[in-house]
Amino acid sequence: MISNEAVIQKGQQYVMNTYGRFPVALVQGKGARVWDADGKEYLDLTSGLAVCGLGHAHAELLEALHKQAETLWHCSNLYWIEPQVELAAKLCQYSGLDKAFFANSGAEANEAAIKLVRKYWSRQGKPGCEIIVFNNSFHGRTLGALTATGQEKYHRGFTPLVPGFKYADFNDLDSVKALLGDNTGAIIVEPVQGEGGVNPADPGFMKGLRELCDRHGLLLVLDEVQCGMGRTGQVFAYQHYGIEPDAVTLAKSLGGGFPIGALLAREEVARAFAPGDHASTFGGNPLACAVAGRVIDIIVNSGVLENVARMGGYLHQQVTALVAGRDDVVQVRGLGLMLGVEFTREVKPLVDLCLQKGLLLISAGPRVLRFLPPYTITGEELDAALDILKTALKEWANE
Repeated sequence: MISNEAVIQKGQQYVMNTYGRFPVALVQGKGARVWDADGKEYLDLTSGLAVCGLGHAHAELLEALHKQAETLWHCSNLYWIEPQVELAAKLCQYSGLDKAFFANSGAEANEAAIKLVRKYWSRQGKPGCEIIVFNNSFHGRTLGALTATGQEKYHRGFTPLVPGFKYADFNDLDSVKALLGDNTGAIIVEPVQGEGGVNPADPGFMKGLRELCDRHGLLLVLDEVQCGMGRTGQVFAYQHYGIEPDAVTLAKSLGGGFPIGALLAREEVARAFAPGDHASTFGGNPLACAVAGRVIDIIVNSGVLENVARMGGYLHQQVTALVAGRDDVVQVRGLGLMLGVEFTREVKPLVDLCLQKGLLLISAGPRVLRFLPPYTITGEELDAALDILKTALKEWANE
């Protein structure tokens, strides 16, 4: 009979050791709940790390997947793929951008963005342009995206990194201005830093970046892999800031659990790519695009964004009240259903306590407790999760 222990032992034997895994094997999910191989139930406030935005096993996504699976699983991008075309049209409609490229993950989408920036400027007679990125950012683990990531711990052991990146301080416009030069081509930024600690950008900072790019003729590329597709209460996080990017990257919640990534760009910028410049064998495959297309329909037309805004405000309020008066809390911050609580000490013991009690939470860096519930979470489910957290916080305080 399958069990947590059996799965873990086999995994330790055959799977590469690239994750610090919890001692649990999840085998089933429905809505905001998951079950492990021993039958234990958990409230999942991680959404598979911001992936299952509509919860686990959403009925409409299952319907879309089954319908497409009975029609066409895979088709080379040498041919036109109808679900891919429809998905591209929807993304362009809601983003205000003009063209889409599809990949399989956020890292791939960011690699595509980096290549598009370099190709764009090469065609403008400025090859090898520099790209300004930010300390404490995270853009993925492929080599270009890894270099763009402004956290040294992810760089160790993988040098030499890709040349041409400069690191500014997040929410510090002066630090960006100090790095501008004749060879600067683009700025890449997360509207809300995810892995870096759930840090939302200040409105003035985002508008300032757009103004800098306009003044100096630079490209503004937004990484919305974690904060996009409804997570903050808008389809795109940049819509909170009243700006328009030149390009934006997506993944995670775009597929509702099915692997897909996307790069959207303005026509002028997208035109830099010609056949053969970039590709992805599985990118934009019929199965992924059919599911992602349905995800967008649900997010936009089913009151999901309103629930994100309502439950996000409720979660922020309740968590703030829960940790009020604690001398180990630095700040509660976030946007929509993307919330972080920064402590003065490492939160892994707290995450472990919550796991033992049936609540899945994760960290964002060593000292930030991160909440990424599904967009469909209810007040009752949040209350149940917060009751568990309250008990865990008391035990953690007494350790």
